[in-house]
Amino acid sequence: MKKKLKVKPLNWETYLTVIKNACGSKMWQNNYALVNGKKKDIVNNGDTQCAFFVSSILRIFGWINELHVTVEGTERDLKESNWKQIKVSPKMPKGSILIWEEKNGHSHIGFYFGNKKAVSTASSKGYPIIHDWLYSGKRQILRAYFKNLKNK
Repeated sequence: MKKKLKVKPLNWETYLTVIKNACGSKMWQNNYALVNGKKKDIVNNGDTQCAFFVSSILRIFGWINELHVTVEGTERDLKESNWKQIKVSPKMPKGSILIWEEKNGHSHIGFYFGNKKAVSTASSKGYPIIHDWLYSGKRQILRAYFKNLKNK
């Protein structure tokens, strides 16, 4: 008789690994929509891909309701999906969502990865990277969100 395997997915560990493994991927560089009847890349060849990147990963795990191309839409969905705003601190849990101040007319969103490191998209490169959580003092974090999903 064959022994039945007991498999319990470790979604939180997988989530953190997906974030890390996304670095260098151009998967989120383009997102097309019809705008006034014409096909348009609404993330401008990766220039404004951060919300698409973050919401895609959260959506894969079913932790938000839909994909987004704006920080505002992603943040609204986080709140609707019961993510809680937490204090910005180096002690935040890995996997927390960070929202940085606006620069050059754009807000920015990414993931906290511990030890004052973050993962977010770099418009200059067109893909996600690991970087200093405050961009070496050049950008402040406005808000952070977390939802305890470690055993879900």
